[in-house]
Formats: sequence, C-alpha cells, structure tokens
Amino acid sequence: MAAFCGAELSRADTIQLKDQAAVVGKILADKHDEVVVDIGYTVLVIPRGQIIKISQANAAAPATKVVALDPKEPVVRGSGFYASTVKPAAVRNVRDLVNLLGEAVVQVRTPSGLGSGFIINEDGFLITNFHVIEGETQISVEVYHQQGGELERKSYKQVRIIAINKFDDVALLRIEDKDAPKFKAVTLGSADALSVGESVFAIGSPLGLERTVTEGILSTKTRQLQGALYLQTTAQINPGNSGGPLFNMSGEVVGITNMKITFGEGLGFAIPVETVKFFLDHRDAFAYSNDNPSNPYRYLEPPSHTRQSVEE
Repeated sequence: MAAFCGAELSRADTIQLKDQAAVVGKILADKHDEVVVDIGYTVLVIPRGQIIKISQANAAAPATKVVALDPKEPVVRGSGFYASTVKPAAVRNVRDLVNLLGEAVVQVRTPSGLGSGFIINEDGFLITNFHVIEGETQISVEVYHQQGGELERKSYKQVRIIAINKFDDVALLRIEDKDAPKFKAVTLGSADALSVGESVFAIGSPLGLERTVTEGILSTKTRQLQGALYLQTTAQINPGNSGGPLFNMSGEVVGITNMKITFGEGLGFAIPVETVKFFLDHRDAFAYSNDNPSNPYRYLEPPSHTRQSVEE
C-alpha cells in the first residue's frame, strides 16, 4: 500500500474503491460519471466505475492525515474505459515488468498477415494499428494466460472491429468469444512526460515471434514523418511489432510501435499514447460501420428542413 501523508482536512469524506482501496479527502464535485476529491495537496478525479461506496462525514468529523491507495488499482482519469495514471508509478526492471504485462500483450492475426496489440480493459477491448487489420473482417487474437505459474496460449476467433482511424493508424477491437475470461490490461501513461534518453521497451511479435522483448532509449519525441509527430526509439522494431505497446520503465504504455526505417538499425517509431487516449475518448466518432467498412467516421444524419404552415 502507498500512503499520501500530511493532508490536514477539516472534513473527511471516504471513497471506497475496488480491491479494498480507499481515498480520503474532501469531495469537491459529485457528478454522475465521476467524483472530484481534494486530498490536500492535489485533486483526484475518480470515475464512477472505480467506486464502490462513498461515506461523507459531517462538519465535526476528525481531521485525517493519511490517504491509502492500492497500487494494483491505479488512479485513473477520464471515462474509466481504460486505466491512465495521474503520475508515473515506481521504476522497475524490464524482467519484472514483462512478467506483469505479458498477458496484456497479444498477437493479432488476419488471413493476410499478423501484428501485435494490447488489451486496455478486462472486457477484452484492445488496441492495434489500423494497417494490421485494414481490409480484413476475419480476425483472431492470440493471448497467453498465466495458469498455475505457466503460460497457456489461447486463440480467440470472435473478434469485432469497434472503431478505426486510418489517418492516425489506430484501431479498437474487442474479443467476444463466449468462453473469454476477464483479461489482464495495461495502463496508459504519458509520452509528454518522457525525456529524450529515457529507457523504453517494446513487447510484440516481430516476424511472428510472439512475446519478443526489445529494449532501447527514446531518441526523440518529435520526429516528423508524413505530417505527423512520432516517438523515435532505438528499441528494435520489425514487421509484426506493429500495433504493440512501447512501455516506459514504470510499465505504462507511452506509444504504439508502428514502423521502422528498413535500411537502418535502431530507427523505430511509435505513435504517442496521447493519440490513443484521444481516439478512445472519442471512439463513438470513429465507430466502425459494417455498411461502409472503409469509413473511419460515423456521420450523423443532417437535420431535415421542416415547413411551417402559415394560417391566413
């Protein structure tokens, strides 16, 4: 358990979260989709989906000095559709992080090829590159579940395209097999918080070699290619890595690996995770349509013109 200390509060409200975690502070706003809490030196925005119970204290409640958070349940912001940390978690080594994150990184297969992806919530929603599934409707996802300390490979065939944005090369899929369990998911971090020279690592399926880990550094955050800004990394990226996650050393996704320069080494590129967050937060606008599978947007019908009758 991590503890935040030193918050003298004249009124203490308790927000009970999942997994026996709790946040203690002063509720500033209680909305239908989120609760805003002042814990003394900062303000947390907690999605309703993470809250089990709220206990509001009266004015005579004693001051509280400790706020306890369960590190297994990261503080998230946004809709709660995905987990996103407010600040980076503790730095760990790659070996430990791979053991923690391996189940959430998947292989995406189509009749014409394969790529990688990563699961963003326990209900089987996952992110990959648009070019991995472009023009395809028959998609399968390979997941490695940990069973009794060993990895068990499971192939899921009922995979639906939820949303696509071919201009940013991102796609949202969902595993819908009836026997699918609750999935392990990644946490989205911040590419903006990275510094050039920081260590990063990728997990994916280069050339079909699933669960391959490559480590490197962030070479630049602002490499402009084809009118867009990319993260450039020395972590080795190859065909099959496309759609997989690029992690910081806290185990948070900071980008989607999507291409490399073929005639050079250590020149891999990733889409910043901020692009992914925007896509997920506005996923209804990018909803995939079976009637027009090439269209990355869902347009609303224009309003009809109504005639007003005039009484003479």
